[in-house]
Amino acid sequence: MPRVNRTVVLYLLLISSSVFLLFQLYYYRKYVSKPGPHILSRTGQLTSSDVQWLTVKSFLALARRFRMPLFLIDTAVLSLLSQDALRQRDRLVPEPHCGFLCTDRPITAFALQANQWKYDVALPLAAEQKGFELLELRGEDPRLASLDTLSGDDIPLHFLFRLHGYVIQVVFLYERSGNYLWHGALRLHADMDRSFAAFKQLEYGRHAGAYDRPELVLTVLDGLDVRIPRNVTRFLSEQRHARFLECRYRDARNFLQLYPDDSSPDAVDFRRKVKQLLHLAARTLARINVPFWLSSGTCLGWFRQCSVISYSRDVDIGIFIADYRPDIISAFTDAGLKLKHKFGKVRVPALLALLGGASGAQSSRPV
Repeated sequence: MPRVNRTVVLYLLLISSSVFLLFQLYYYRKYVSKPGPHILSRTGQLTSSDVQWLTVKSFLALARRFRMPLFLIDTAVLSLLSQDALRQRDRLVPEPHCGFLCTDRPITAFALQANQWKYDVALPLAAEQKGFELLELRGEDPRLASLDTLSGDDIPLHFLFRLHGYVIQVVFLYERSGNYLWHGALRLHADMDRSFAAFKQLEYGRHAGAYDRPELVLTVLDGLDVRIPRNVTRFLSEQRHARFLECRYRDARNFLQLYPDDSSPDAVDFRRKVKQLLHLAARTLARINVPFWLSSGTCLGWFRQCSVISYSRDVDIGIFIADYRPDIISAFTDAGLKLKHKFGKVRVPALLALLGGASGAQSSRPV
């Protein structure tokens, strides 16, 4: 066998060592020296938490580049937050570990306020250059649907960014005419990769959702700048009951073709007053954190004809007895709605405050 040239071997070893040292220096400057969790574990290997943190960090850098107005809506992360954690947002001390953003779920959810961002066609390529795979899901815009037209343009509903097995979900929130934020359901087309993500673990997209506009604050989680709802507890409570049901425009149009709606001035004025009254009731109950639903004829009008039954002459809403509070009466009174009747026993309150008739008449129905 021919002898191995020792000089060649030494050169190869020297080159290999130099490359390895340069890689270690690059890795240290890029990750370990940055604020945030300790990237290397005691064994010198990346843990799953490290990889998840790096995935979120890389995604947030991409979002900043394209000026995406994101805020965190991941319930697993938000549930970990407390007032103590919020008070630490201005501290510059690096977190000792990934204590918030690294959960036992392979998905982290953010929301994007769609009216504040214009889609950039360069985003998919930039995401690919960072190593992300991107799945865009679109659907019809319900804001363009009505009894006259049943189809709207396609709009982005959900973006899924995948890197190293972790998925970042971006939920698009759109402003609706009732001054609330709406997101659509996530529906896969036949040609889409159903193994792209653990879709059953997604918290957003199983159905459409509606939210009050949250006030946002900038905080620091695990060394990363993230915007979150100021009132985390309220947002989490709202998220549990955010399922949105779109009006059934097709059925309503068919119904109104058989039974045309009353277009007289009195009927038009009554429907206007009903909407004003519902807005007032919603604001009043929201101030004391009491959820409600449409009931009786008011609910029937929405369900059957996407409108108000003009001959019903009143407004009906309901609340669960578990949500009853004695100050409901005073809250409605302060809003200008007088109590007309009171039903039920005092010790077992089945009491429901009554709204004045939308037509201005003295008679009324239970709220």
